[in-house]
Amino acid sequence: MEVDEEVPARRADRTGASQHVRIVLVDDHAIVRHGLRSILEREDDLQVVGEAATAAEALAVVARTRPHIVLLDLKLSSGDDTEGLVLCEELTRQHPDLGVLVLTTFLDGGLVVDAIHRGARGYVVKDVDTTELVSSIRAVARRESSFDSRSAAAMVQSMNAPASGPSLTERELNVLRELARGLSNRDIGSKLFISETTVKFHVRNIMRKLAAASRAEAVYEASKRGLI
Repeated sequence: MEVDEEVPARRADRTGASQHVRIVLVDDHAIVRHGLRSILEREDDLQVVGEAATAAEALAVVARTRPHIVLLDLKLSSGDDTEGLVLCEELTRQHPDLGVLVLTTFLDGGLVVDAIHRGARGYVVKDVDTTELVSSIRAVARRESSFDSRSAAAMVQSMNAPASGPSLTERELNVLRELARGLSNRDIGSKLFISETTVKFHVRNIMRKLAAASRAEAVYEASKRGLI
């Protein structure tokens, strides 16, 4: 009898018995979560053990259910396109063995690279076919990396792009302008309608991109480069 090559993704417990790949779905649209659940639970080795619509819910559900995989959208209920990246970083910090697979509508090489830097093991766009999605989940469960063809191409293009000084996103520039005004993270979050945690995420990125050791140095470097 032939053995399906995908089946080894099924994890084994400490006694050696096989168990389902346990999955938590994180997406702010209930209809998307329900659709994903119905698709994934057709597979005898996959089990959806929890759902979440927000970052706070996701952290609580993952802590309670201890999944192997989190299927994560980047855009959650706050409306900030990077909230999922912040959550990815926090999930992988709290649970180092957790496999995060980004499933999103955003196809941008910089986002793919950022997601990997934040601990994600894979990145696929939402219009990927069911077979490829299931294969990606199983690959991540085997502690491999997995990207659909377009995400992989976008990542390679981003990494091969010639360096021409730091490239800040529009959101990072907005945060930088408020930094220059001396606002605190909380005040910046209130003004830009994003969470304080997200502001911290952007500030870290700004400092990294500008090779700055402090907020003041980041503002100084940005001023020298004509960014603000």
